[in-house]
Amino acid sequence: MDNKKLGIILIINCIIFSFIIYTFNNSLNAQTETACSCTEMLDAGFCPHQKSTHWQTYLGIILISAITALGFYLIFFEKSQKHILSTLEKQKQLTSEEEKFNILLKGLNQEEQKIIKAVKEQGGITQQTLRFRTDLHKSKLSILLEQLEKKDLIYRKEKGKTKQVFLKITF
Repeated sequence: MDNKKLGIILIINCIIFSFIIYTFNNSLNAQTETACSCTEMLDAGFCPHQKSTHWQTYLGIILISAITALGFYLIFFEKSQKHILSTLEKQKQLTSEEEKFNILLKGLNQEEQKIIKAVKEQGGITQQTLRFRTDLHKSKLSILLEQLEKKDLIYRKEKGKTKQVFLKITF
């Protein structure tokens, strides 16, 4: 059963039990007053036997309050639980993406890894900026980019006199 439904059921039951305790207490007090014929009742206007029934009422009120609080907690806990689950799911997805990316990098040499990491950090990076980030010579970078295009990992797009480099695989 869902926490929210359980919380609502608990609160409804507490309302019903509160009504039962209230009517029981009233009928018990009325019965005590009519049955009491002691002199204290005549002198002071109250029956000493009536005081002995209050602890049951207070115990019932305390229990109902605790169960009602539990019901409200269950209703509002559902929202925080969904938030926690969505956060955990996002974290799991990020971890999974990082693992896939690391597996991809293991199949490449060091220079290709530098290029892929730089392209992942900045999608649409120009070849000139990529050259500075990877510290590779212009011709060596061009050759490596062609190899990565053949492996179907990146694609290049013309931008003026230079080309932008994008990852084909999304992580």
